[in-house]
Amino acid sequence: MIARIAATLLACVLALPASATIEIEEVTSPGGIDAWLVEDPSIPFVALEFWFVGGSALDPAENRGATYLMTGLLEEGAADMDAQGFAAAVEGLAASFEFDSYRDAVVVSAQMLTQNRDEAAALLRAALTEPRFDEAALERVRAQVVSIIEGNARDPGEIASSTFNAMAYGDHPYGAPQEGTLETVAALTRDDILAAHRAALTRGRVVVGAAGDITPEQLGQLIDGILGALPAEAPPRPGPAGFALDGGTTVVDFPSPQSVAFFGHSGIARDDPDFFPAFVLNEVLGGGGFRSRLMEEVRVERGLTYGIGTSLSLADLSPTLLGQFSSSNALVGEAIEVVRGQWAEIAANGITQDELDAAVRYMTGAYPLRFDGNGRIAGILAAMQSDGMPVDYIENRNDYVSAVTLEDVNRVAARLLRPEALHFVVVGQPEGLSPGN
Repeated sequence: MIARIAATLLACVLALPASATIEIEEVTSPGGIDAWLVEDPSIPFVALEFWFVGGSALDPAENRGATYLMTGLLEEGAADMDAQGFAAAVEGLAASFEFDSYRDAVVVSAQMLTQNRDEAAALLRAALTEPRFDEAALERVRAQVVSIIEGNARDPGEIASSTFNAMAYGDHPYGAPQEGTLETVAALTRDDILAAHRAALTRGRVVVGAAGDITPEQLGQLIDGILGALPAEAPPRPGPAGFALDGGTTVVDFPSPQSVAFFGHSGIARDDPDFFPAFVLNEVLGGGGFRSRLMEEVRVERGLTYGIGTSLSLADLSPTLLGQFSSSNALVGEAIEVVRGQWAEIAANGITQDELDAAVRYMTGAYPLRFDGNGRIAGILAAMQSDGMPVDYIENRNDYVSAVTLEDVNRVAARLLRPEALHFVVVGQPEGLSPGN
């Protein structure tokens, strides 16, 4: 889904420890490409992260899955190297490249030793600007995508989320799985893959994060060398994805003794002035593991599930507040009513000072996520730019969290939590719930 990577990396950014001293340098290459760099010469390698904003949402309706399939082909040969030759060249340089497609971005991650940096960069440049898209590779990766689609059709969690998205977004690209369907993937041609490549990988919508053994001047030259041959202009992105799903429950029949429930409603954008109170609110509601209200009420007090969680999904074109849990078919109806009840309770009466204090304590230092090497740092820097965060965000982040008051959270709870709009998609054979409810 969306921006799963966006949500994950944003979570990393939002949980950085107060003690982290990260000096970010803003770099503009001679060719005009902007990047953020954390320079660290202590280990002789560099990590790069390129986020090409747009992602699978750029696919035309008839070509759903083209960007996903194209991204999977980027490591299957480039320039005069076939798939095996390219893989051998990367391995011979002790480099690492990853190519991933998401709803809002194509993400390219690279790690390379300082001594092999120029040669590794040349290989990455070839992969991004001269991919072969050989027919044999196309058919091999197409078969892998078909296997993923078929697997998703047997996965209750995937069925629940894809059904929710289809109902919420309809014909908008957000309403379709980024992998495409069996029909659209089967129909994709090499020309379709070339068109997806031209649309998705452009200098006009790329953000760059870098960390490691490289100077700003060297980074500018490096990214120009890697990206300079890509198109400068980016195609228009789809418009906002209007959230069309009203409150209620939808049941998808699936033969299983357990049901999966995926639920949510529209959320809050990252640049909304109320974002930080909403972020703290979600921590208390369902984002804080065993410290959260829903975990306490649904699992601990009533034993209706092994786990439940919520998240603020910051998809570029439709932010949402989402949650998921699994329960036995006999108990899922009761669990849904408890969730609805807590949604209404917090919307009406807010949270307590103790809950706020515990959430802030955790978010600012009790259990902080940490920078874990140059690769993760580069990804966080790219995520920050993609989300429009200021370059001094890291040093100020804990102050933003600590500044949230009980009044702020409870005001935003009344605004954000709308129990009447909460929709559940239940995949299974739940007792007491019927398809189409």
